Amino acid sequence: MAASVAVMSETGISRRTSYTRAFGGLMLRDLRVLMRELGPFLVRVAMNPLLFLFIFTYVMPHMSGGAALNPTAQMAGATGGSFGTVLLPGLMAVAIMFSGIAAVALPLAQEFGVTREIDDRVMCPLPIAAVAAEKIIFSALQSLIAAAGVFPLAYYIPSTPVMVHVSNWFFLAAVLVLASLLAGALGLTIGTSVQPKQIGLIFGVVVMPITFLGCVYYPWAALAPIRWMQLGVLVNPIVYMSEGLRAALTPTLGHMPEAMILLMLCFFLALLTWLGMKGFRRRVLS
Repeated sequence: MAASVAVMSETGISRRTSYTRAFGGLMLRDLRVLMRELGPFLVRVAMNPLLFLFIFTYVMPHMSGGAALNPTAQMAGATGGSFGTVLLPGLMAVAIMFSGIAAVALPLAQEFGVTREIDDRVMCPLPIAAVAAEKIIFSALQSLIAAAGVFPLAYYIPSTPVMVHVSNWFFLAAVLVLASLLAGALGLTIGTSVQPKQIGLIFGVVVMPITFLGCVYYPWAALAPIRWMQLGVLVNPIVYMSEGLRAALTPTLGHMPEAMILLMLCFFLALLTWLGMKGFRRRVLS
């Protein structure tokens, strides 16, 4: 009996070691691919925040009557900040979302294509769910890099200083990690829900609407005059990314309660991870 228990224990340890090595191997493989394509990756994550910051925080303030063209900038000024201060958390949320989706959904379109490259991954000694989890985790690392890249752009480009004050570093770290994982889970859900040839259409039909309705370029509190819209956007997970970063980086501006932000980020992360892994398993076994 004791010998049987010992054998089972050794088998369990051996299996965990095998899983750990296989998981690390997938991470290293993806890291090598990322390093080989580092230039396009940096261009992809920097272009959107660069253009928005340049136009809305540098060009428009230098135009005659530029502030009148931007009601959100007037609102920011009323609170003692600048539009760059309002825009920074939202642009970080967009960088996280786009990077996470692109890191998962776009490769899946190719891997689930005619060549079925995904079969190479699932042949490694890992459960199918662990292969999907690796994609989410690796995309989260890319999203964190993309979010960090927004800071130097926000420091040098705006014509007025961007005021950032972090009073709770734990909350900031929690929001960044949850938002990055959520973006990867969203990418997995999208990538396993549509056919490879339709993945480009999804960016226009799904990604762009949830971006503009995700409280990226304005605080959620600013939607109070349009009550139906303020309530409607609560089904958008990007709202909680933007509001979470706004609460962590610019607490003087209006934002949602921190507990609600963390709760909803966890809810959408669990929901999209479940949907994504379910779809991933279905596509792999089909």
